[in-house]
Amino acid sequence: MLSMKITVNGQEKVFESSLSLENLIENLSQNKDHVIAELNGNIIKSSKWLSTAISDGDAIELVTFVGGG
Repeated sequence: MLSMKITVNGQEKVFESSLSLENLIENLSQNKDHVIAELNGNIIKSSKWLSTAISDGDAIELVTFVGGG
């Protein structure tokens, strides 16, 4: 099986199988309700995460919102 190298928040990660943006977010244990995802410079709506395939060489930025006071 071929591995896939992607960059997530500036760090290179290697995965052994194909995955969707939603699978990646779940794999990284991110709270999906508080994340904005950017794929190769484009913001992806959460309704499209499951159908958005991640490819070798992609750059993903995940921004998590944290409440505070």
